Amino acid sequence: MLIDRNIVSIIKKSLAKEPKIIVLYGPRQAGKTTLLDLLLPEIKQSEIAFFNGDDIRTQEIFSSSNLDTLKKAVGEKKYLIIDEAQRVANIGLNLKLLFDSLKIKIIVSGSASFELANQINEPLTGRSATFFLYPIAVGELKPQLPDLSLNQRLEEFLRFGMYPKVLTLIGEDEKEKYLYDLVNNYLYRDVLSLEKIRKPKKVVDLLSLLALQIGQEVSVAELAANLALSRQVVEKYLDLLEKMFVVVNLRGLSRNLRKEIYKTSKYYFIDLGLRNSLIRNFNPLKMRNDAGVLFENFFVIEKMKALNNSGHSANFYFWRTYDQKEIDLIVEREGRLFAYEAKWAESQLKSPKEWLDSYPNSKFSVVNSKNFLDFLSPN
Repeated sequence: MLIDRNIVSIIKKSLAKEPKIIVLYGPRQAGKTTLLDLLLPEIKQSEIAFFNGDDIRTQEIFSSSNLDTLKKAVGEKKYLIIDEAQRVANIGLNLKLLFDSLKIKIIVSGSASFELANQINEPLTGRSATFFLYPIAVGELKPQLPDLSLNQRLEEFLRFGMYPKVLTLIGEDEKEKYLYDLVNNYLYRDVLSLEKIRKPKKVVDLLSLLALQIGQEVSVAELAANLALSRQVVEKYLDLLEKMFVVVNLRGLSRNLRKEIYKTSKYYFIDLGLRNSLIRNFNPLKMRNDAGVLFENFFVIEKMKALNNSGHSANFYFWRTYDQKEIDLIVEREGRLFAYEAKWAESQLKSPKEWLDSYPNSKFSVVNSKNFLDFLSPN
């Protein structure tokens, strides 16, 4: 099943304009390589120079600052694509050399933003356009599946996540094996490859702790104590996990009330299949007690996907006061605030009075397992 990715049309518009370097970020196995194929279906393969940054030969060629070496690698091709470009040393400077010399269309992808961004941000200033690819969004399945079917598959999404490969596998055993392999072969390997990480096992332990705290405010001091690490090291590891696209960090919103909490964070997993693999729990929802937080994580990430895939920018927060009034997700977009409370079961919950008093022009919605599709449009 080939799933059309919504962001393709946005990237194509950027490619059709003046020559620019397209930078595509996203988690490993989110479908970046497949998306690269979708971007250029009408282009002859003979016009595309494709390289994989995991390949040693690619690293040797594109880490060279010799313009003749770089030109020879590209030849007469009109497009240069480098997948997993963060593996290539000096990639930013050398792409700048190529781009300024040949004015070809260049697309690079990366699964670790801190490695790739550190290399390309300054050299490619004014020459690049950046995009992000999440795992499959529910909205991307709509053309192939009716809303009823999507609702019926919600439990599957909460247990096994939305990685493209997972959605094509039929049996639960196959899905579990794929996700365990993803953790062992990619996540652990990527953590081990990070030069800044002295204790890679501690990063994995940190992930396991976060997996048990989704939807909760995280205490860095408590994490540090549990891991026998300093607060500074834990903060560095959390930052790296965000930049590896494993988790996202929501901060508290505080604009009007002195009693609003804003210094703490909540962490959500980019994909729930990865999260459940870390805690080794793919049990059906009726056999587990975390259905509520799974649904909350699911909705937060799906809302981010919907806005990202339609080209909309937004800020994301949670909201809580010191007297325990709270809202799961606040989306700030185009000068407006949209508040969402995610509940697995249907609920008649109303907006906290403190929220309405402080933000009277905001919109409040209760999202549940029956109506969630109504709230996953970009609007």
